[in-house]
Amino acid sequence: MADPKGFLKTRERELPARRPVALRLMDWKEVYEQGDAATLRRQAGRCMDCGVPFCHQGCPLGNLIPEWNDLMRRGEGREAIERLHATNNFPEFTGRLCPAPCESSCVLGINQPPVTIKQVEVSIIDQAWGNDWVQPHPPERLTGKTVAVVGSGPAGLAAAQQLTRAGHTVAVFERDDRIGGLLRYGIPDFKMEKRVLELRLKQMQAEGTRFRAGVNIGVDIAWSDLRARYDAVVVATGATVPRDLSIPGRDLAGVHFAMEYLVEQNRAVAGDQVVDQITAEGKHVVVLGGGDTGADCIGTAHRQKALSVTNLAIGKQPPVERPDHQPWPTTPTLFEVQSAHEEGGERVYLASTVEFLSNDVGEVRAIRVAETEYIDGRRVPKSGTEREIPADLVLLALGFTGPEQQDLEAQLAVPFDGTLPTRGDNYETQHPGVFVAGDAGRGQSLIVWAIAEGRAAAAEVDRFLEGDTLLPAPVRPSDRSLAL
Repeated sequence: MADPKGFLKTRERELPARRPVALRLMDWKEVYEQGDAATLRRQAGRCMDCGVPFCHQGCPLGNLIPEWNDLMRRGEGREAIERLHATNNFPEFTGRLCPAPCESSCVLGINQPPVTIKQVEVSIIDQAWGNDWVQPHPPERLTGKTVAVVGSGPAGLAAAQQLTRAGHTVAVFERDDRIGGLLRYGIPDFKMEKRVLELRLKQMQAEGTRFRAGVNIGVDIAWSDLRARYDAVVVATGATVPRDLSIPGRDLAGVHFAMEYLVEQNRAVAGDQVVDQITAEGKHVVVLGGGDTGADCIGTAHRQKALSVTNLAIGKQPPVERPDHQPWPTTPTLFEVQSAHEEGGERVYLASTVEFLSNDVGEVRAIRVAETEYIDGRRVPKSGTEREIPADLVLLALGFTGPEQQDLEAQLAVPFDGTLPTRGDNYETQHPGVFVAGDAGRGQSLIVWAIAEGRAAAAEVDRFLEGDTLLPAPVRPSDRSLAL
């Protein structure tokens, strides 16, 4: 069991240091330094092994957090990775990219800083990779059934790995030239170096999963033809339609969606030649949107040597501490200082963008903003507060509305409810044998939800093909939050 006095002996919450700003801005490597083993064991020892572990409730994967915390406290890393992999296919992704709702639900967090669950998690898997403890797990037998997974982000990869291990022949289709989806081209290397992704893909290939990059389903192969070729199809294309901002000047040169910008830089870091790359070098950059994608743009702009970086958010600045209306163990909305925010720039809240202003040749030169005021619950620009902010490059990081639906709807007659495909509680659409998982089905969400839905959808596909399943199904499409 856990050390019953661990949380009393170590009351401080300690995380690995981030590399100095001046140093990390010179490269694209991950920002965190290697953690100290003794510190990690102390932090893992703060876990109280609660009678009711609410961290399970906060994580849609149902990670066995107290178990692997205690195993790491005792220095039993090999056993810890086995317990971690029992519920999470890709802890190297979640340990780097997840905002850790499990920590918001940590019982210790009622009156102390919560356990560093996310750091323990990533340390377990990094140690496992370093010691060659992560091995392929090919199926003992093949079922003779085939499954096509469309999309190679976390949901698609999780579904593919589960179904491959169940004995089905699985092909993962990706329209980009490399496998990985947003893990590959949406996440900057300073948050997750792509060597981490390559390690997992190599394991999956050794297990038997087949990868088909550069194939655009709906264009290169019709959705109906794909369904005819395979016994089942999993749609895991993500929520890739960006939310736009329809204001005067939107069509000016220099105004781009965030993903246009991030994808090009990820390709450049991978060694590709990117013609006419969107770059922040020597420019005044304005990022609209205060979420993770906005922070990724900020960090990228700093590394490209922008003259200035301004981050605008239309809403109020979140509180530093948990507000009363978001009590434990819910996940609160808090003011967060990510590594990109440490690196410079200005963050402005209650800023409504009114217009993009042009120079003489049709390029953006500034944006006109006003203070945000709330009228009848709506956020509107406050009259008389307008001002201009210099802007040579504007990046729209306003979130995503859902998956691309035209080809799927037209070629498979899959109905949509607004921006999302209609699916049952077993992830199946009204077209038999076609399942939807991850952001493609629930809308923009967290990486843990994508993996959880991928695992759950795999169980339903297995049941559809075999009549029953032994695969775990941690969540249902109707689940929106596991926090109370």
